[in-house]
Amino acid sequence: MLDISQLLKAAIATLIFVAIGLVVFAVAFIIITKVTPFSIRKEIEEDQNTALAIVIGSVILGLSWIIAAAIHG
Repeated sequence: MLDISQLLKAAIATLIFVAIGLVVFAVAFIIITKVTPFSIRKEIEEDQNTALAIVIGSVILGLSWIIAAAIHG
């Protein structure tokens, strides 16, 4: 049976890892948007560039899996 202190430690650790994961993901996404020579938002929203949306979605999923594996491992 879990003590309340163990539960509290697990909750705090979870919140810390969530914060670290979100920061790493945000930094990586900002780097991606700065590296591209065009506006990702304009290409996807205004020009309806479906291929770019799929590529960016794939990059987001890849980053998420890498960050989750790093936190879990």
